[in-house]
Amino acid sequence: MGCTTILVGKNASFDGSTMVARTEDAPSGVFRAKKFINVAPEEQPRKYKSVISKVEIDLPNNPVRYTAVPNAILDNGIWGQCGANEYNVSMSATETITSNERVLGADPLVDCGIGEEDIYTIVMPYIASAREGVTFLGNLLEKYGTYEMNGIAFQDENEIWWLETIGGHHWIARRVPDDCYVIMPNQLGLDFFDLEDAFGGQKEYLCSSDLKEFINRYHLDLSLDGVLNPRDAFGSHSDADHTYNTPRAWVLQRYFNPLTNYWDGMDADYVPESDYIPWCRTPDKKITVEDIKYALSNHFQGTPYDPYGKFSDEKGKFRPIGINRNNFLGLVQIRPDMPEEIRSIEWLALGSNVFNAIVPYYANITKTPEYLENTTLT
Repeated sequence: MGCTTILVGKNASFDGSTMVARTEDAPSGVFRAKKFINVAPEEQPRKYKSVISKVEIDLPNNPVRYTAVPNAILDNGIWGQCGANEYNVSMSATETITSNERVLGADPLVDCGIGEEDIYTIVMPYIASAREGVTFLGNLLEKYGTYEMNGIAFQDENEIWWLETIGGHHWIARRVPDDCYVIMPNQLGLDFFDLEDAFGGQKEYLCSSDLKEFINRYHLDLSLDGVLNPRDAFGSHSDADHTYNTPRAWVLQRYFNPLTNYWDGMDADYVPESDYIPWCRTPDKKITVEDIKYALSNHFQGTPYDPYGKFSDEKGKFRPIGINRNNFLGLVQIRPDMPEEIRSIEWLALGSNVFNAIVPYYANITKTPEYLENTTLT
């Protein structure tokens, strides 16, 4: 499985919007049919029970309307994925990420915790800002734990926050700089974290309440200079990252920053196997919706690694973004210069991104189109 997420700050986008986009990919040979639905407050459960982990959670009694893109067949749970609520707040849940044995030994994953199946449904109806989404989910993670490693994006018209889970109960989050974009390719991505801000100003960084103690107790900070790099401390250090994960960050930073040396020669600043590709960058030009669709359809075209390209010894060497098992692509664009009722646009594309098209829908609605609301496997 796998997904790729793109986050675009408001000063990095073409029209001042914040944009968050993500592909959902299925296991090999499997396509998961999706629905695009509107969930009214009266339809939101007050007691939630997970299909996978069986965890039961009492939810607040004040949900608001929101859109979701769940599985059409719910035998494996809801998997609400992405959308926006009536406050024009959005989230994308989730990007499966990686960790390491030292972290998981210190804070093991929780079999009966929450996971990708659950997170969107138990958070989206209750948050009025991106920052509030981080703290709401953070409290749930600390209380119930999680059975997997996940990255979650929260978005409003002004801010984008990125949260990464650490082990079973811990988490970190960083505000995306307004003039930057981020590429997340199935691995823990944050490469800098300011603990002083997280426990003091909380302007750009947030984290679980005992993170400092957790890091110190288990000697997780691997830095020589005292500057915490979460990717080193909490992330994976696997050779598999160099074929499955980092090449996707490399190829899209190459696309958004063509003036940087992102080729594969020995003198390149970054190569597909680089472990230190920056988490966020300022693009060489403003990013459009069309750019994001093209990027999330990328199959290393223009490089020797393109599986659809001419014969090359390196053809198919790396895992592409646009593959035959893309389930869907969801992009939420929140436009600050528009009236509240049409501020959020949800762009959707179904199937393989190499061969599909992306279509916009208003998100602040009471009903979605019948042909998307009532999809089935037959």
